[in-house]
Order: sequence, then C-alpha cells, then structure tokens
Amino acid sequence: MAAKTLENLLHEILKEVYYAEKRLLRTMPKMAKGARSQALAAAFEGYGHQAQGRIQRLEKVFGMLNKAPGDRTWPVIGGMIDEGLDFLQHYRASPALDAGLLAAVQAIGQCQSVRYATLKRWAEVLGMEEAAKLLGESLREESRNDRRLTALADGVLKAETTEETLNFEALQPAASFPEAA
Repeated sequence: MAAKTLENLLHEILKEVYYAEKRLLRTMPKMAKGARSQALAAAFEGYGHQAQGRIQRLEKVFGMLNKAPGDRTWPVIGGMIDEGLDFLQHYRASPALDAGLLAAVQAIGQCQSVRYATLKRWAEVLGMEEAAKLLGESLREESRNDRRLTALADGVLKAETTEETLNFEALQPAASFPEAA
C-alpha cells in the first residue's frame, strides 16, 4: 500500500475541484439562459467562461504533480449544482428564480474558495510555488465573483420583492403564546 502523503491528498482534492469546474463549465450556460435578470445572466456567463481558465490552471498543477485529473467527483458540489438546476425547473415562472440560482451559485463559489485556499496553502507547504500561485489566482477569482454576486443579489431581491406581493403579516410572530400549564 502506498504511503498517504500531503501530496497524495493534494492530488485527491485537486480532482474534486477539477470535477466541479468541469461541471460548472457545462451548467452555467443553462443557468444563464434561465435567469430572469439580464445582469445575472451575464454574470453566470462570465462565471462559466472563467471556469475554463480555472480548469487550465488546474491542469497545469496536475502536470506539475505528474498526475492525471482522474475521475473523482465532489458530491457536495454536485448536489449544489443539481439544486440550481432544480430551481430552474421548479421556479421557472417565479420571481424567486434568480434568488434561488444566486443561492446555489454562491454556495458553490464559497465552497470552491475554501478548497482553493486550502490547496494553495498545501502547495506552499510542499514547496510548489508555481502551483500555489496558480491556485491563488483561482482563489482571488472566486473571491471577486462572490463580491459581484452579492452585489447582484441585493438588486435581484429588490426586484423580486416589488414584483411579488409579500405577506408580511404572515411573517409576524403570534401576538401571544398559550401559557404553559
């Protein structure tokens, strides 16, 4: 049995992130097409295009390790992507669609940011300066995307709350609760 090293672990987690980026590359055009807001659609298209650059950087890191990307999946990200696709199907006619899409994509991006930060640190510890630089570039890109999506989310929520009537009375707590016996 081969020794379990930090380099082995780096390779395994890289494969998960690679899976996520490849899946996003295929999924973001669908989310962009389904988004109600043109600004959100453009952001999703940009996010999808950026995935290609992150994939290329990951492939360089795999090359530095002399390892193939492999076929490891990342079930958490797969679930979040599926959730976004589910929102597309079930909320298509709803003003809440964009909020759901944003929630899914931001969750994905934040998970990826954590992974990129971890991978970057591991690469630094392993003395892989060029790999750390490439992973850091992807981390910065994910952080910028999160800030952009957060700014868009505020606009999307304002548009949605003016488009659909919210029943704020239903959100208020009951005036009194029954006394405990």
